Amino acid sequence: MDKIVLPTTVVGSYAQPDWLVDRRNLESRLPPRVRARELWKIAPEHLEEAQDAATLVAIRDMERAGIDIVSDGEMRRESYSNRFATALAGIDVDNPGTALDRTGHPNIVGKIRRTGPIELRDAEFLVANTSRKTKITLPGPFTMLQQAQNDFYPSAEAAAMDYAEAVNAEIRDLFAAGVSVVQLDEPYLQARASEAKKYAVRAINHALEGVKGTTVVHLCFGYAHIVHDRPSGYSFLPELEAVRADVISIEAAQPSLDLSILRELPSKSFMVGVISMGDPQIETPEIVADRIRRALDVLPHERLVVAPDCGMKYLRRDVAFAKLLAMGRGAQMVRRELSSLASSAFT
Repeated sequence: MDKIVLPTTVVGSYAQPDWLVDRRNLESRLPPRVRARELWKIAPEHLEEAQDAATLVAIRDMERAGIDIVSDGEMRRESYSNRFATALAGIDVDNPGTALDRTGHPNIVGKIRRTGPIELRDAEFLVANTSRKTKITLPGPFTMLQQAQNDFYPSAEAAAMDYAEAVNAEIRDLFAAGVSVVQLDEPYLQARASEAKKYAVRAINHALEGVKGTTVVHLCFGYAHIVHDRPSGYSFLPELEAVRADVISIEAAQPSLDLSILRELPSKSFMVGVISMGDPQIETPEIVADRIRRALDVLPHERLVVAPDCGMKYLRRDVAFAKLLAMGRGAQMVRRELSSLASSAFT
């Protein structure tokens, strides 16, 4: 993410078209942990072609909005995690288990293994269809374990480490395909902080061991469409100073969040959320610029990446695009201010 002042990106997902997914079904449920093929409106024999077309729409929308580091919008996914998690060996997808929230979850019945690339074609398609820097997201090992029922491993940490092994192999293939940035989505670090403090950092570091490329760990308070009450601080954040990731991604658009905690992670850059997913109102570029300036009160611009709070999956496309456009314009306003300051130093 270097060489761009205040680079802009998305967290991962973008609004899936109404012609691709059953949005009423999608919005009426928690993000699926097991496969949910009933979400797709397109017949199986035409689904890949339709998902490719939707991915091109997402890429072009991000480019038109001025986003510097684009994703594939996660157009092929039913949720941020289930496509990868259910493709691993050791998971019984036909007889889902039950986890704390009593939704269907992957049931671990054997050793977790990655038998081959899972998101590689997605990465190759993305890289082939944009000249901009690119990012692919993967569910992190801690979060995948929290979404599963463990009927095989003697300990949670042992299961997390095998998830991490699978993630590590996938990351290496994604970077080999030319992806610029790989992000691990770890929202359960916040949701289950006490469990995370036992072994999450070790699991994430195992997933990133030996990886050469820019890596991000994303945590948030959950999809705003589902989780309406937003806390005023993170229960698991300073601990991430110890992870191997280069960048930590946080939700921060709400004004009550105290960003001074970021000073406790001096070696990390931050993707700071400046676009709210819980408010359908389109931010103005001025509001975005103010949120960026608030982050600059505690971070130098070299360590700041501008992003929405979370994935944009549950937004209408017109709203998602307008928010990204405002984000790009707000970032440009602050870039001009920084450029002016730099110029004045030599006058």
